[in-house]
Amino acid sequence: MPRLSALPSWIGSLATPAPRVTLWRLAMVLLAGLAHAASLAWPWSLPETPAGLLGLRLGEPVWWLQLLALGTLAWLLERCRHNWRVGALWAWLFSTAWLIGSFGWTYVAMHTYGGLPSWLAALAVLALAGLLAVYYAAVCGLFVALAIVHRALAAIVFASLWVLAELARGIWLTGFGWGAAGYGHVDGPLAAYAPWLGLYGLCALAAWLAMSGVQIVQHDQPWRQRAFTLALALALLALPPLQRLDGADTSGSTGRLAVTLLQGNIPQNEKFESGTGVPLALRWYGEQLTSSRTALVIAPETALPVLPQQLPPAYWRALQQRFATGQQAAIIGTPLGNAQDGYTNSVVGLKPGQAAPWRYDKHHLVPFGEFIPPMFKWFNAMMNIPLGDFNRGAPKQAPFDWQGQRLSANICVEDLYSEELGLLFGDPALAPTIFVNVSNLAWFGNGLAMDQHLQIARLRALEFARPMVLATNTGLTAIVDHRGRVTHALARNTRGALVGEVEGRTGVTFYGWWVSRYGLWPLWLLALSLVLLGTRSHLRKRRSSADRSC
Repeated sequence: MPRLSALPSWIGSLATPAPRVTLWRLAMVLLAGLAHAASLAWPWSLPETPAGLLGLRLGEPVWWLQLLALGTLAWLLERCRHNWRVGALWAWLFSTAWLIGSFGWTYVAMHTYGGLPSWLAALAVLALAGLLAVYYAAVCGLFVALAIVHRALAAIVFASLWVLAELARGIWLTGFGWGAAGYGHVDGPLAAYAPWLGLYGLCALAAWLAMSGVQIVQHDQPWRQRAFTLALALALLALPPLQRLDGADTSGSTGRLAVTLLQGNIPQNEKFESGTGVPLALRWYGEQLTSSRTALVIAPETALPVLPQQLPPAYWRALQQRFATGQQAAIIGTPLGNAQDGYTNSVVGLKPGQAAPWRYDKHHLVPFGEFIPPMFKWFNAMMNIPLGDFNRGAPKQAPFDWQGQRLSANICVEDLYSEELGLLFGDPALAPTIFVNVSNLAWFGNGLAMDQHLQIARLRALEFARPMVLATNTGLTAIVDHRGRVTHALARNTRGALVGEVEGRTGVTFYGWWVSRYGLWPLWLLALSLVLLGTRSHLRKRRSSADRSC
């Protein structure tokens, strides 16, 4: 079997004192990382049979592939023979491949539309993935170093360490948890635990199942222990079908609302151009907003790509007058502000009887696209991205009340942060009944970003037992019900209006209850406590070995 003798010596040195880094294992861990990315939204169109029987449908999550991919990493970690350096290397390679496969489409935003040189855009994607992968390298290196003898405890500690890495990636340094392991289970048996444990709880369950699956097939473990682990894993997967856990019983209907979701399909390279995309957007969205006949019409992020004061004379006044009377309302994405006070990425709500338009200002801003991190002005200056430095909105903003529904807006990737959406559920009487996401994913081309974003929205719907409507520039524009099912969808990269009904819901899931009060601290504390328990077991084993040697 080929070794790494031909590669740089520092890589080969990681294999001491038990050299286990081989070329075929390198290939295995990289392929497993890419498979992990593919499990979040399958990237290829395949024949319906037999691929359809395996759940391999374009853009859909594949839960069993996520477990298989993470199980491959777990198998490699189990064979590191206490060499934490090799364990950290496997985890870093796996995670880097996984994250590049998950958000490699950021290359399109930086190079195609931002004007960044291709080599620098590719390097930026690699650097971001590699830096975020350090979280997973650190926890997996620690897992190997602990060398926990009790296998049941080892699986629990691995799951705890994995969820700590997922939490760190999703929260620290503004957080970017895109592609977290739990999103692979939106359609799987673990999805039923989302209203109870949330995304990161699903990540922990998936990690436990992956490591337990490795232990089950290890013949050096007692058969009774393996049988018990197998029974527990099967029970975990079988419980949702046997007992309804989807959170629907915790919510009640607040009625149905007819909506029209607009998808302008304005080319990104023209969207903010005064001679092409701007007049096209103003004309088409103006016509659709005026002619809509449903109770609510929603236009996507920056549908009106200029400030209200920059609109043609009477344009904004005509829109306000259109919804000042009658039984219709509108939610419209547009930037707001001025040079003195700063600008916000916002949506405004127009409805009869209001003194001033309702507004929501985006709170969770995207680095480089919406704010410039310290010491990175040089990087942002190399890209041609308009409106690159916004003010933040408040973390908790009032919903848009309309026809018995409380509509809570979020813009673009804000639906990625369930702990922030959870702030709205502290008072059940004021909690939103419908989530509204407005986005412009045209920045990322016609890739998997659209499909992955839809899976994110579906998981938020499951966590809070709330429907979510998505109005986007190029796709995917859709209506997702409170069970995470897509009930209506518009073809991507088309210009059109999606008309449908959405059923609002009331009530609070168990996840919504605890995350609204304590944030994600319960998961942090529980995972850290279990890791400390594993560390204590490791130290006791070392002391016992030292006593025997004496």
